[in-house]
Amino acid sequence: MNYSFPENFWWGSASSALQTEGESQGGGKGLTTWDHWFSQQPNRFHQGVGPQQTSTFYQNWKADIQLLKTLNHNSFRTSISWARLIPDGIGEVNPEAVTFYNQVIDELIEQGITPFICLFHFDMPMAMQEIGGWENRDVVAAYGRYAQTCFKLFGDRVLHWFTFNEPIVPVEGGYLYDFHYPNVVDFRRAATVAYHTVLAHAHAVRAFRAGNHAGEIGIVLNLTPSYPRSQHPADVKAAHIADLMFNRSFLDPVLRGKYPADLVALLKSYDQLPACLPEDSNLIADGRIDLLGINYYQPRRVKCRDSAVNPQAPFMPEWFFDNYEMPGRKMNPYRGWEIYEPGIYDILVNLRDNYDNPRCFISENGMGVENEQRFIEAGQINDQYRIEFISEHLKWLHKGISEGANCLGYHMWTFIDNWSWCNAYKNRYGFIQLDLTTQQRTIKKSGEWFAATSLNNGFEKE
Repeated sequence: MNYSFPENFWWGSASSALQTEGESQGGGKGLTTWDHWFSQQPNRFHQGVGPQQTSTFYQNWKADIQLLKTLNHNSFRTSISWARLIPDGIGEVNPEAVTFYNQVIDELIEQGITPFICLFHFDMPMAMQEIGGWENRDVVAAYGRYAQTCFKLFGDRVLHWFTFNEPIVPVEGGYLYDFHYPNVVDFRRAATVAYHTVLAHAHAVRAFRAGNHAGEIGIVLNLTPSYPRSQHPADVKAAHIADLMFNRSFLDPVLRGKYPADLVALLKSYDQLPACLPEDSNLIADGRIDLLGINYYQPRRVKCRDSAVNPQAPFMPEWFFDNYEMPGRKMNPYRGWEIYEPGIYDILVNLRDNYDNPRCFISENGMGVENEQRFIEAGQINDQYRIEFISEHLKWLHKGISEGANCLGYHMWTFIDNWSWCNAYKNRYGFIQLDLTTQQRTIKKSGEWFAATSLNNGFEKE
């Protein structure tokens, strides 16, 4: 069957500043939470590999953008490092950063690749974290000023802006589950961080609208569908609460301009609501977006709890559900994630039916594999598993679009093997292999397949 996609469909990939730029303590850049945490606890990073160099995009941006062109990208998402542009989070702009980002944006456009620019991708400036990070409303205001600066500097050429990438992840990692700095386990503080992130997002949207900038502004959310084990009322309720906490806590504010009433009621009943000001509701309402980026990797399967909650344990989302491992599920064993292609369709149908079918695109989808070198054939990684992964997801994406979903594109994570938070280069996701010793870039078979798919605006598959 031929799977053809709409005219002007966005074909591309996504990356982030911290994971690709390198030069994390050079070029006038300030420290991020990652630079600081690595200096304190390098043992918590895979093989002791920190954020200093990552994938050397800072030095190799021109050649890398040429590779994007070779992959027939018509669009590409990356982020601006707040700590590089404004090293202390507030104050003077770093002229080296302005030069760098101008060069990147101009070269992308020159090569016929539309830049999609995200303002925050997990990389809080350490100077801002030292005064409380997203727990502090002064940081929220500082982020709004940073966003305004970006719009003024680059908004004449960047027409697709995103305030945050996966804003739930710093909440989960930094304030619930101890996998990101500052390694706090405290739901009330987590709720404050999430709430203030929504306020920061809304400040940026307000600044964008007030500046009458061309283009559009959105946000990138990792929408992980919550599937109940069964249709038993207890399982259904468990899935509903998981959906409220992990999806709708950001989805509803940015699309509807308000929080779900049942989420507010739930947190209030457990005395876990963040402190709110009267003017916040108008600000949140002003934060409604033009374009939603959807990151999809895996489903969330849940069931009702089988045991009572330990009343002495920290309040957690898992007070309301247990994770469920469905028998027979297809897995990516290297990442420990279930592969469930119809999830991408279910997300689009939910947005179509329950959120007025917003303009959206798949901003990330990807498969990380460990020790990919074992698949080298004639000097090239033959990653048929990634081609299969992409094509099966694209089939379900095509079905969603054919049934009316307003999805405008598909971006893969990621264009080149990159450094990944605490996992360094353990799992490789790129269309392009990166040799860490030589920094040589080599296109994988999946890159060739994607280039052909983009060129043909579709693919053939049984």
